[in-house]
Amino acid sequence: MTAVLIITLLCVAFGVALGFAAVRFRVEGDPVVDQIDAVLPQTQCGQCGYPGCRPYAEAIANDEAEINQCPPGGMDGVRALADLLDREVIPINPENGVEKPKSVAVIDEQTCIGCTLCIQACPVDAILGSAKKMHTVIADECTGCELCLPPCPVDCIDMKPVGENIAQWRWPAPESEDEDAA
Repeated sequence: MTAVLIITLLCVAFGVALGFAAVRFRVEGDPVVDQIDAVLPQTQCGQCGYPGCRPYAEAIANDEAEINQCPPGGMDGVRALADLLDREVIPINPENGVEKPKSVAVIDEQTCIGCTLCIQACPVDAILGSAKKMHTVIADECTGCELCLPPCPVDCIDMKPVGENIAQWRWPAPESEDEDAA
């Protein structure tokens, strides 16, 4: 009985110590990383060379990556990052890809064989389906990252441009002075 009491007291003591340490030594997230992450498009596509938008934001904040490695964010994203970080606006790095209009994956459900490879590849869980059953894409969740295209063995996934509506419309970017001189 004494052994059970001692172990219980030790557990309580360690629990209190861990609780105190968690409060006392709490590390707040880097607010600059949070601001950079908020500017990025959250496609989690990996075109920047990082596994997602958050690791890319951390790399930018630590001066390990340039602000021009995100094709889905486009030049608007580069401008926003340049303004936020007080850096020069530079063109998107072609090694990371090119800026494209926003698109969404569409699965031809008649051709789909239900292999689930697209589900495994989707970084945002926008594809629904089960093994040997047809799959479908939740259009509102799809980021257009195109990571579901390569693993599909029957090429039943197409990327369709997202139609512009009032919620997505933006004023066109002003033309740069360089284009006026040309």
